[in-house]
Amino acid sequence: MPAPLDSINRIASRPFDDQKPGTAGLRKRVAVFQQPHYLENFLQAVFDCVPELDGSSLVVGGDGRYFNRQAINTLLRMAAANGVRHVILGRSGILSTPAASHLIRLRNTAGGFVLTASHNPGGPEGDFGIKFNVAGGGQASEQLTNAIHARSKTLSEYRILPPAPLNIDRIGSFDLEVTTIEIVDPVEDYAALMETLFDFDAIRALAGRGFRLRYDALHGVTGPYAQALLVERLGFPAESVVHAEPLSDFGGRHPDPNPHDAHELMALMNGRDAPDFGAASDGDGDRNMIVGPGMMVSPGDSLAVLAAQATRIPGYRDGLAGVARSMPTSRAIDKVAGSLGIPCFETPTGWRFFFNLLEAAKITLCGEESFGTSSNHCREKDGLWAVLFWLNLLAVTGKSVPDILDEHWRRYGRHYFERHDYKLEQRAGDEIMRGLQDSLPRLADEKPGGRQVMRADNFRYHDPVDGSESANQGVRIEFNSGERIVYRLSGTGTSGATLRVYLERFAPDGGNGENAHDALEDLAKVSRQVARLKEIARVDEPTAVT
Repeated sequence: MPAPLDSINRIASRPFDDQKPGTAGLRKRVAVFQQPHYLENFLQAVFDCVPELDGSSLVVGGDGRYFNRQAINTLLRMAAANGVRHVILGRSGILSTPAASHLIRLRNTAGGFVLTASHNPGGPEGDFGIKFNVAGGGQASEQLTNAIHARSKTLSEYRILPPAPLNIDRIGSFDLEVTTIEIVDPVEDYAALMETLFDFDAIRALAGRGFRLRYDALHGVTGPYAQALLVERLGFPAESVVHAEPLSDFGGRHPDPNPHDAHELMALMNGRDAPDFGAASDGDGDRNMIVGPGMMVSPGDSLAVLAAQATRIPGYRDGLAGVARSMPTSRAIDKVAGSLGIPCFETPTGWRFFFNLLEAAKITLCGEESFGTSSNHCREKDGLWAVLFWLNLLAVTGKSVPDILDEHWRRYGRHYFERHDYKLEQRAGDEIMRGLQDSLPRLADEKPGGRQVMRADNFRYHDPVDGSESANQGVRIEFNSGERIVYRLSGTGTSGATLRVYLERFAPDGGNGENAHDALEDLAKVSRQVARLKEIARVDEPTAVT
């Protein structure tokens, strides 16, 4: 039942033409969200397109970045004005993305709002974002995000309760008109879930044997989660978790768990006295980077190793129903799936494409190259889950990270993989993708870099659950040599364009020990030539390599 009509303010607004959600919600510069009516307009579009929220429950939380508290205040008042009867909010507005997904499922709510721009920088000059997760805990479908975008362009008003100071820092409940706001510990339910999946006794024994761990939270949301799990419950020394306090500007850091942005961790792990295991997560806790002494585990290799070793872990001892990866992600998981005799699904980039597969129980593990991995325990990628999986695996095998990878490569072969990012003007990015599309019919005859093209297309996905089609999901070029190049424009930035170029080469014998950069150097040159990067964008080196 909506709040009494006399307590609702109906505020005249105007449509905005830039509120189309990307692969994980709406992300813009903070200054854009601070425009009068901008946040409210988008939220009202969601409430209008998800009528199930009226009279139901809703989960709300975020990564603590700048503007998080103000946005939550607005969101709570709009939720009450739009008939939401019960809001479950992480204390102080803090809730990691996987924890929010789990709460939606645990409490059987009609959905949830996650206020985050994930791995994007924070602070007054940084980025802000908001996404809606549906009942079941997954990201909104393309059909729903398209409907929200269409509605945002026609709104003339939004509904909201009058301004009011709201205390969100104390666990408990209070009423906002007829809506109950329940403040919960953001860690408790998530930590309880992790204890059902992993052998905490084995990991405690590993910590007790002097196993050295370094986890870098990058001043994102996972700091409190890592302290509660790794230090308080599993017994690792307090200094094992660094940069643990969530900060509104992430301490001036870029909260992205990759070798470039987590450079302190990489320097430590490549040093003479490196810990046994290193890891990092991003701003909202859904990504992970796994590092062993002297080596980073590529996301594709990590997913493949976890699938190959899953039955050693309590939560997965019954085996895997299937696995899935995003199309640009290395095909290492495909080899494992073939060996296990289980299906391996190839989806577009965007975690929402795994949702239907998980809901239909077609897959148990899934992952993507942008440092995201997870399982059917929730409907989002989960950084700390991956860290605990690796720790459990190290505990039960007694082997090191390099040893586990070496054994894996000898059995399944090695997929050398890198992603090269090029920051471009939007015009240049669009021109490059058009040129690639136009070149597809003639690539086989041109033999780029002397390589015979086996397949060149623009990936199209047919969802095996609901039958939906998703076209133009990335240009891919596969060679008879076993090499592959994939091109796509990123959907997670807030300005300009980022061309992502994915390079892969398969070595059936496990390779000769060379590093991925050297193994892919020639293929990288070919990728730039095919895309005409220097001609169109006047660049010949990537902005970042991961």
